[in-house]
Amino acid sequence: MSSSRLGLRLAACLLNISEARRKHVVENIAKAALLGENGKKRPEVSVLNIFSDQDYNRSVITIAASVDELNHAVLAACVEAFRSIDMEAQEGIHPCLGAVDLIPIYPLAGVSVEECGAVARSLAETLVLRVPGSGVFLFGEADLPEKRPLVQRRKQLGWFARRDLSALEPDLGAAPARRCGLTGVGASPYVMNCNVTIDSQDLALGKEIAGAIRGSNANGLKGVQAMAFPHEGKIEIACNVESFEDQEATETSEESRYMSYNVLEDHFSYISPHYIETQVKKLAGDRGIGTIGRALIGFTPQECKNCAEYAIKENIGEFWKIRGGIFM
Repeated sequence: MSSSRLGLRLAACLLNISEARRKHVVENIAKAALLGENGKKRPEVSVLNIFSDQDYNRSVITIAASVDELNHAVLAACVEAFRSIDMEAQEGIHPCLGAVDLIPIYPLAGVSVEECGAVARSLAETLVLRVPGSGVFLFGEADLPEKRPLVQRRKQLGWFARRDLSALEPDLGAAPARRCGLTGVGASPYVMNCNVTIDSQDLALGKEIAGAIRGSNANGLKGVQAMAFPHEGKIEIACNVESFEDQEATETSEESRYMSYNVLEDHFSYISPHYIETQVKKLAGDRGIGTIGRALIGFTPQECKNCAEYAIKENIGEFWKIRGGIFM
């Protein structure tokens, strides 16, 4: 995964928006990423996937593009999202602070994490000018010079407790309007989302399992952040799976504990979805319950790069329609 076979310099944004129950709204936001101001399709841009969850009332839209086009595509999607989503009326189980809750930029091929950070910061600066009432907090490579990780910024801002917006101070923009909320913008190595459902309605037990696999735990899984939520009558262990630098990285299989890839000269690894599911299943089994299934929200880093290359080579903007967007 070190470079694109097509010679493209590719990056992706897994745009997190606080809407899932109005499918047409979500799809209009995705389509906005594909069209320029003249109404013509943007070159070298594709929406690879839409994952919408009704209980969470949250969607993740995977936008891939050449690094020179990504900024414009994501900005257009954000403008449409802020027009369509009102945080004063938003309801859902999942924590969130903004109508556009998160804009993470990840390198796929031929692009460094640092360059993605510059793209993210430029996007953030333009966003607060284009959308009155929007405010931004920065994380990762966009948060200079500290480069504070997303989980640290979220804790500082009370994201997990869904704090009153009036108390928040953005890094960019004015105090956020209640309709818009606060948006996180940043860049890092690829972060994958993997959820495992346990066959229980006991939220306390789910939180215990989430805490056990969390990377901040001494015996947890490196790079994994985990929370437990009620979901469709059961409990879901929702995991953010971070890629981390690994100089010993080699290509590995889904059955391995770690999966590895390269971008430029940087070597990264991450815990495999299979291993996460195995660990949750073991912890649940120790407590006398089973697991129901696993959901990968979008792609692994390798899959994202491969799909982006194919979609852009074939000029397929609405790739999610071919792949089959997931609406739960």
